[in-house]
Formats: sequence, structure tokens, C-alpha cells
Amino acid sequence: MEITDIRIRKLDDEGKMKAIVSITIDDEFVLHDIKIVDGEKGLFIAMPSKRTADGEYRDIAHPIKTETRNRMQTLILDRYKSELALAENDEV
Repeated sequence: MEITDIRIRKLDDEGKMKAIVSITIDDEFVLHDIKIVDGEKGLFIAMPSKRTADGEYRDIAHPIKTETRNRMQTLILDRYKSELALAENDEV
């Protein structure tokens, strides 16, 4: 499995959610609504989820293997940080 495209929509508000991400896998499958969140231990990704009848959130789609999730998170956060750095350089 290869992530062939990452699209990041940065959010302007000052909350914990920093961006919404869509990824394309193997130029054939798109996964929307991955969130970049600034948590107590730093940035992490949250997979697309929906609220259940009892008020809890459950992932709609997620990697099965920890290694896959870690690889996805690394690629997404690296791209996010790169885009932030480019935006800061453009402002100067």
C-alpha cells in the first residue's frame, strides 16, 4: 500500500483540531476526513469517525496494523509541518 497523494485543509481557528486531510492510496482509493489534532503529547491523526447512539465516537475506517497507522501518521504530519513552514516563509 502506498499513499500517493495527501491533501491538507488547514483550519484557521485556535482549537485543538488543526487540519482536515484526504489521502489517496495506490492512486485508486481516497480516504477523507482524517483530522490532525494537537493533543497533550503533540500532534496526532484521528481517523474518520461517527457518533454512535450512546454518544461515543467510532472510527469509520482505520488501519488494522500499527505499522500502517504509524506510517500514515508520519507521512501526513511531515506534509503538514512542511506546509506550515512554507506558509511561514511566504509571510516573511
